[in-house]
Amino acid sequence: MKTIVFVFTFMLTLNLAAQTSYEKGMTKAFQLWSEQKNTEASQLFERIATAEKENWLPPYYLATVEIVSSFGIQEEGVLTAKLTRAKKYLDQAASLSKDNPEIIINYALLNTAYIAFDGQKYGMTLSPENTALYTKALEIAPENPRVVLSKAEWDMGFAKFFGKSTQAFCDDITRAIELFTNEEQTIQFYPYSGIERAEAVQTSCKKETSPE
Repeated sequence: MKTIVFVFTFMLTLNLAAQTSYEKGMTKAFQLWSEQKNTEASQLFERIATAEKENWLPPYYLATVEIVSSFGIQEEGVLTAKLTRAKKYLDQAASLSKDNPEIIINYALLNTAYIAFDGQKYGMTLSPENTALYTKALEIAPENPRVVLSKAEWDMGFAKFFGKSTQAFCDDITRAIELFTNEEQTIQFYPYSGIERAEAVQTSCKKETSPE
């Protein structure tokens, strides 16, 4: 009996140690990212993803770092390398978490990075794909604030491109903020962020609709 208790305690200790290592690694990666040390953050998320083979969050965040840091890049070769790396790890995350709305909208953000770089080259093929991705994500998770916000921003950008009013989508931004406010945050390191972005977009909406 003592042997069984010892083995159980030993295994529990190992599990807690591994969990602590994961938590420390993720916290450090987020710190590096916040300091705009994108390469270091990406590399650390990669190491964590290698260790946490059944966890979709490390490869998801690795991809997110690469996607977000690709906006503003001027060289297509550099952009393609970053987004190819991002897609590799998004695919890994998707294989671990099927029909995950957070991952789906990140695929759309990846496409948007290409479109932002060269709309003429990538817009015709990737814009319809993005519309389909956002529609799918919304069908899966209609109460997910990041899905509602991301789709609204995409729709607003599409409307602006064609010289149409974006006011109809401002209501979606307001709804996203309400969903952010009421969202229960129960999963460690889950990508709950986004309310600050939603509030910034809402401010822009108010400026656009205010009288001269």
